[in-house]
Amino acid sequence: MKNIFVINKKEGETPLEALDKFKKKNQKYNNTKMTYAGRLDPMASGLLLVLAGEETKNKEKYLSLDKEYEFEVLFSFATDTFDILGKVVSSDNSAGKDLTEVEFKKSIKNNLKYFTGKFIQQYPIYSSKTVKGKQLFEYARAGLNVEVPSRSVYVKSLKLIKLRNISSRKLLANVEKRILKVNGDFRQKEILTIWNKYLNVGTHDYTIASFKIKCSSGTYVRGIADNLGKRIGIPALAFSIKRTKIGKWSK
Repeated sequence: MKNIFVINKKEGETPLEALDKFKKKNQKYNNTKMTYAGRLDPMASGLLLVLAGEETKNKEKYLSLDKEYEFEVLFSFATDTFDILGKVVSSDNSAGKDLTEVEFKKSIKNNLKYFTGKFIQQYPIYSSKTVKGKQLFEYARAGLNVEVPSRSVYVKSLKLIKLRNISSRKLLANVEKRILKVNGDFRQKEILTIWNKYLNVGTHDYTIASFKIKCSSGTYVRGIADNLGKRIGIPALAFSIKRTKIGKWSK
């Protein structure tokens, strides 16, 4: 399909940066109208569906396609963006330390039922959803109160793959390296200062869980990560997100 392209958005890029990079490599499309169908957050990577020419008129059709992701959840921290590119709003170094790995896995699996099937999900306050002419993240940045809308989503499957541990030193190095990939104003300096404050004190190990999900369009994986932590009673965030399939298109 000559007017549909599947490109790989790298972590740290915005979808617009990924599209601009595609145009630079394929200069014959410089004067062609192009758009992407379905965005990815800066800290998310993976497949981005790009439409060209007349196909851009069918954008709504592609926006509604189901998606698949591989993602990781970091426990012990929660942020205002529900991923690492946010201010830490809650932390607990001792969270889950009284559980064995088997018990921790069981606790996670017992709560996945709340995020499987059809359910109502609230938009993250740091998202591009428009309310009264402004995107939600604009209200958040300005410290303004706004009623955050919700929508119905459907998760066909959500599977826990494995658990792993990471030390505070390696976690800080990981977070710093990845946040510094992001261009533009995403509060990077302030956020890195906060991460340093939490991770430069003592030595701790933190748990990261890996998952695979098949879901409807519009499902916020980082929202599931945050709410999973609330269900379990441990702060949590989306440590990494990779989109592996859009409709019939896969990596």
